[in-house]
Amino acid sequence: MEGAVSSCIFCQIACSSTSTTLLHKDNRVVAFQDINPSAFRHYLVIPIEHIPTVEDLKRRSEDFLLVSHMLNVGQNLVRRDAPHAKKYRFGFHQPPFNSVNHLHLHCFALPFIPRWKCVKYLSLGPFGGFIEANKLLGRIKPLSPL
Repeated sequence: MEGAVSSCIFCQIACSSTSTTLLHKDNRVVAFQDINPSAFRHYLVIPIEHIPTVEDLKRRSEDFLLVSHMLNVGQNLVRRDAPHAKKYRFGFHQPPFNSVNHLHLHCFALPFIPRWKCVKYLSLGPFGGFIEANKLLGRIKPLSPL
């Protein structure tokens, strides 16, 4: 796993080994602009810890709290930077549709630009695709109280 982490571009961004401008950094996550934006504002929020995909998240408090924190950071950033957007979206690609094997939350202030890019962010039901952050939180919410 060590080799995977050292070659992971998002791990490199998380530990400030690249020239990527960080919009937010704390002890759990970092946020930055997507290099190929699909919307008026398109940010990514990633955990500093290398977690490959949503499939690696379990129904436990630490995963639920991490994703909740990622969502909170993303919501604050896009609402701050695009306060007049008509709609916001927050979610994750599910394998095999994720482009980087490091958990990342897509944060959008819409509209999609160009409009056809919305296709990349559709749910494909049992086949995966894109999962809204709140739906993922429901899936991983611990059965016992936090």
